[in-house]
Amino acid sequence: MNHLSKSSQAVDSYIAGFPPDIQTILQNVRQIIREEVPEAEEKISYQMPTYRLVENLVHFAAFKKHLGFYPTPSGIAAFEDELSDYKHAKGSVQFPFDKPIPYELIRKMVRFRRIELT
Repeated sequence: MNHLSKSSQAVDSYIAGFPPDIQTILQNVRQIIREEVPEAEEKISYQMPTYRLVENLVHFAAFKKHLGFYPTPSGIAAFEDELSDYKHAKGSVQFPFDKPIPYELIRKMVRFRRIELT
């Protein structure tokens, strides 16, 4: 069963709708998620790329000035200290585009969520 067909194309289309520099960031985040949780289902939900493993694993989305990353409330709580420099809420964090995107932190959050759900 190939669960990357239409859903993957929808994510491709989502990413293609942004300027090249933002596309690169979105592709990098997508690649991290695919490396960490290759078995996750990829789809568009809530009008953003969503990854599912038993339940929602993470979502991400590009906004005008930041990358929104949604690792659920447990994913935010587990990394509260590392997120102190970023605007964050119960289940989301904003990584501003005018600062380096913390890809390793994103990787650790995805890994945390995978472990939590398996």
